[in-house]
Amino acid sequence: MASSADNFASNISLANFSKATELKQRIWFTIGALIVFRFLSFVPLPGINASALEQLADQTRGGVVDMFNMFTGGSLERMSLIALGVMPYITASIVVQMASALHPTLAAMKKEGTVGRQKLNQYTRYGTVFLCTIQGWFLAAGLESFSSSSGIAAVVDPGYMFRVGAVISLVGGTMFLLWLGEQITSRGIGNGVSLIIMAGIVAQFPTFVSNMTSGYSEGSISTVILLGFIFMVVGLILLISFFERAQRRLLVQYPKRATQRGMMQADRSHLPLKLNTAGVIPPIFASSLLLLPLTITQFAGNSLDTESNTGGFITTVLQYLQHGQPLYMTLYAVGIIFFCFFYTAVVFNPEETADNLKKNGGFIPGIRPGKRTEEYLDYVLTRITVIGAIYLTFVCVVPEYMIAQTGVPLFLGGTSLLIVVNVTVDTISQIQSHLLAHQYGDLIKKAKLKGRLR
Repeated sequence: MASSADNFASNISLANFSKATELKQRIWFTIGALIVFRFLSFVPLPGINASALEQLADQTRGGVVDMFNMFTGGSLERMSLIALGVMPYITASIVVQMASALHPTLAAMKKEGTVGRQKLNQYTRYGTVFLCTIQGWFLAAGLESFSSSSGIAAVVDPGYMFRVGAVISLVGGTMFLLWLGEQITSRGIGNGVSLIIMAGIVAQFPTFVSNMTSGYSEGSISTVILLGFIFMVVGLILLISFFERAQRRLLVQYPKRATQRGMMQADRSHLPLKLNTAGVIPPIFASSLLLLPLTITQFAGNSLDTESNTGGFITTVLQYLQHGQPLYMTLYAVGIIFFCFFYTAVVFNPEETADNLKKNGGFIPGIRPGKRTEEYLDYVLTRITVIGAIYLTFVCVVPEYMIAQTGVPLFLGGTSLLIVVNVTVDTISQIQSHLLAHQYGDLIKKAKLKGRLR
């Protein structure tokens, strides 16, 4: 049964939205920041021939480039200032979080509170600059090799000056996106980095609809496949919405205490454990780890002689790691499962939760406080994380397999739907929280006003 606070929150109507001035300002700021992000995706790198680049993009469609292009909102195929998007930051955060879980010094720094988190965030930014530099260099070199091999002059003046300028521009673009995401988080609504990723995916929806309609009109997509993909998308949205709201509530009981009327009353509450505690982090982390070496390999492979042993090996690797290939889907599934358990362990600490319950006098009925509570929380969390990992793997891998089997050139899959639905639900929850806080603020002001009148 929902608590009174939940009932109160559910009764909040959008009529209160017009009175929430701060919330409207936050929403307008978020919309403005996302518009800036979309404008930047159309600003090309210095030294790029836009018309020739469009022809080159048509020749290189498919595979990992399209997947990376989806996360950047089409910025990669236009070679804009933000062509790398926020994926280098995500990869760097993976490395820092894994290092903080394994290295004693970083683990102690993580426990220092705000100061420790700021230091780790600074290390993540340094790692982002390093990864952007490497990816930007290979991207510029690969673009030159693509131009020379295809005969399309996408780069106006190839050479080291173009590569250095491209690296500086790409690093600056990614760091500006991180700053923009931090501004959205602090002054807007929701997680800024997640909203930027979602905005890039949503911007590609017209491309998805255009591919479906043009393929159906040309006869390459049959009516059965079209209806099958529509039902798949609707079913995935419903499945994601259900599992993202699913919780395992553990009953927590507190000792009896005297009330104002002299009666003894025992308080009860629930400890909610989400079925998918890690959220959208596992598929994003797994895809970013796969995209990083694949992108470097693909662009570096074009600058090598394909007839040599090195070039042949790179070509073979790219063939086995294309979307829909068994090796790619296996690595993707393993990465999702691993990061489900890893990030859940980072987010939820059973030992700390058990200690907090013990300090506040709370206990789970039938479970002894302290070590036994910690073991019980770890046992329950592990079991529900198994279900969450299976759910995430199914949502992300099965659509990829279906798209590969049907041969339909679509980018929309379970990963993109998972990100869009999850971020949308989280944003709506934050808007409801702001409306709830505004509602409580009005009640407090009215209570103070009545007290003064008396």
